[in-house]
Amino acid sequence: MAYTTDISLRNKMIYQIFVRNYSPEGTFKAVEDDLDRIRSLGTDIVYFLPIYPIGIEKRKGSLGSPYAISDYRAINPEYGTLDDFKRLVSAIHEHDMKCMIDIVYNHTSPDSVLSEEHPDWFYRKEDGSFGNRVGDWTDIIDLDYSSKELWDYQIETLKFWADIVDGFRCDVAPLVPIEFWIRARQEINSGKPDFIWLAESVEPGFITHLRSRGLTALSDSELYRAFDICYDYDIYGKYTGYIERKNLLTEYADAVNSQEYIYPANYVKLRFLENHDQARAAFLFPDPVSLRNITAFSFFQKGIAFIYAGQEFSASHLPTLFDRDTVKMSSENSNDLSELIKKLSKIKKDPVFTDSMYEVSSNADDVIVAIHTSKANKAVGIFSLKGISTGVSVDLPDGLYTDAISSEKIEIVRGRVVTKGEPLIILV
Repeated sequence: MAYTTDISLRNKMIYQIFVRNYSPEGTFKAVEDDLDRIRSLGTDIVYFLPIYPIGIEKRKGSLGSPYAISDYRAINPEYGTLDDFKRLVSAIHEHDMKCMIDIVYNHTSPDSVLSEEHPDWFYRKEDGSFGNRVGDWTDIIDLDYSSKELWDYQIETLKFWADIVDGFRCDVAPLVPIEFWIRARQEINSGKPDFIWLAESVEPGFITHLRSRGLTALSDSELYRAFDICYDYDIYGKYTGYIERKNLLTEYADAVNSQEYIYPANYVKLRFLENHDQARAAFLFPDPVSLRNITAFSFFQKGIAFIYAGQEFSASHLPTLFDRDTVKMSSENSNDLSELIKKLSKIKKDPVFTDSMYEVSSNADDVIVAIHTSKANKAVGIFSLKGISTGVSVDLPDGLYTDAISSEKIEIVRGRVVTKGEPLIILV
């Protein structure tokens, strides 16, 4: 496992940006102009979807998916130049933030530099033609990691980018051999020990499906050998199942609790409510009070917080990856979450969230009660996913406490507290 993982990552927040749709200009410069606001949210790491040139052959939409990459070592000219990107990264550093970029090593576009110069590095279908193992990804072709020369090329590419940025988010990391990721981490981190590795781990059903076909499909437990952070997809089905009324909230709580004993003690989970592949939180939780509660819960969770650009403004539309679809960077229905996120990101810095035992439960009113317990401190979070006022039992002595979000006084009597439907966080 990644024994060197810094668990203070649990105190941080990642802000995800798709440059094309972040602004009307769709450029690095437009992002740079907005760094003051991004930092003010409490952002620690700015993560960019792929910034490379996009293939033309079998392109989806008018502009193509950023995950159909034609050249790992170049910049998408729509965004600017390499110097423009380096200037943006420098500005990110000047704002006391780190920069992470997407690494997409399972596949390339059909007309990529590698497919032309090294066709032997690719997976082949039975008829000998290029192809991919996941059928609906029609705009890409898969790489074949049986070639050690491919390993060398890919790691040299990582070293090039590691001289510029501070971390990698690795797309569908479970489809690439773990031995490759272990070697890549060792070579990068030997010179940059604080370099951050985020794996886009995948849903359990996808893992079992691929394994049934004899393909590489790494579990989160395997990925933690090389990565600092894994996505929350291992329990995402229980989260969406609750929203879709397919399972109870208690089943989701049980799934969260299981992470405390199935993963290494220093595990870090990416606690996302939305991303470029999943529906917006404001779409799933259209009630503003419910949305504030689930947002607060995501920050309270054990792991690193995550915001997809536009989420702070309660954007409900998920922008397409294949065409220009600019995010509306202003609040919809006057439900601006920016100030709440600022407060939550500050709360997230409390040491109790760094190293604690974590437990989640729920009641019949769809209220989540979550507790962090460390040697010296405790944090209790109460989140009403229906946004209703109700009484809740809490494991705290009777008395007056202060809500860390609203700064209002909260009274606990006979082990119970009455919520007003808004999220509550008590730090003891």
